[in-house]
Amino acid sequence: MKKIIFISAFFFLVNNVWAKTIQIGQQQNIKSIRQALLIAVDGDSLLVYPGHYHEQNIIIQRSVFLIGINHPVLDGDDKYEIISVKADGVVIDGFKIVHSGISSIEDFAGIKIYNRRDVVIRNNILENTFFGIYAQYAVNCTIEKNTLVAYNKEEQQSGNGIHCWKADSMRIIANTVSGHRDGIYFEFVTHSVIWRNISFNNMRYGLHFMFSNNDAYISNVFENNGAGVAVMFSNHVKMIHNYFEENWGDGAYGLLLKEISDSYIESNRFVKNTVSIFMEGVNRIQLEKNVFESNGWAMKIQASCTDVVVENNNFRHNTFDVGTNGSLVLNTFNSNYWDKYDGYDLDKNKFGDIPYRPVSLYAMIVEQNPPAMILFRSMMTSLLDKTEKILPSLTPENLKDEHPLMKALPL
Repeated sequence: MKKIIFISAFFFLVNNVWAKTIQIGQQQNIKSIRQALLIAVDGDSLLVYPGHYHEQNIIIQRSVFLIGINHPVLDGDDKYEIISVKADGVVIDGFKIVHSGISSIEDFAGIKIYNRRDVVIRNNILENTFFGIYAQYAVNCTIEKNTLVAYNKEEQQSGNGIHCWKADSMRIIANTVSGHRDGIYFEFVTHSVIWRNISFNNMRYGLHFMFSNNDAYISNVFENNGAGVAVMFSNHVKMIHNYFEENWGDGAYGLLLKEISDSYIESNRFVKNTVSIFMEGVNRIQLEKNVFESNGWAMKIQASCTDVVVENNNFRHNTFDVGTNGSLVLNTFNSNYWDKYDGYDLDKNKFGDIPYRPVSLYAMIVEQNPPAMILFRSMMTSLLDKTEKILPSLTPENLKDEHPLMKALPL
């Protein structure tokens, strides 16, 4: 055993001894990155000085450190994929990457990882690229502290900011993404985390999950995207401490959940969205300690949802608290704060003595006949809702919070 350890340490030291730093720039012997890559070996550092580099497609086939000084510009001239990573353990740090090609056949990207692992992409600025950072069949890669901006106005002319496909153990950390089709896109991605990113002003979704299991997104901001965030056909997803704001428009949601199960939504804030959460075909979902404030609908939960537990949340200043399209409800609402609750607490146990029914008759009418919204805040709608509370006939009988809180939770 000691012999094996000694041999491993020997080869590690040898590799580090032979690793070299190659300096690249107009004032250096090596003028281009492609020229440097021809002489580089695994472990080398390629130090790129400031300048504007037109090198078409840079293909990295060695495990090298590609380091930019003061963000040298790599320009794809609107024709090429700019950096293609085809080696394990590559680090790309500190570049401005602009003007990749656009194609309806190929997914050109500013940086693309091909079937590799342990790649790190950090501290880069990607501007006006088709796809920003694209990882396919990648494993254990880190994408952090990058800024990705695109300016196309049509979805067909824009790819996703950070795009991961058939990947595992990815870390997407502290990136800022705007102007793309989807800010961050996961498809068939497992055991990965999306943490502390800001995704705003994207044409479709700030974050889009498809067929991706055992992932988590934590402490992200999703603001003013076309349709907010979508999590579809996935399971065992954790959604914690995120901020969903100003996702307005027809068919826009703060968070769209479709055909997902066994997932957890905790300590998020939903502010000024058309619909904070829209759920269809979901089951075994736990929602707790979230804040729903100043939204159109705080929640729309379709009749196809089962075993959804909504407890210990705050609902404040929403036009409608809950909407649904059916009378049979197989979900649980318990111990939430509702600012529209006008019950009483005679026993002083901090819970209302009568249940709260968050689905109003007027909300159901608007759901089926949107033009009825013109009657909002009229005496007629108030009378309808109060009558329905006393003698419920059309709203779901068992969609109610049996123990509504009298005061908002300190969330």
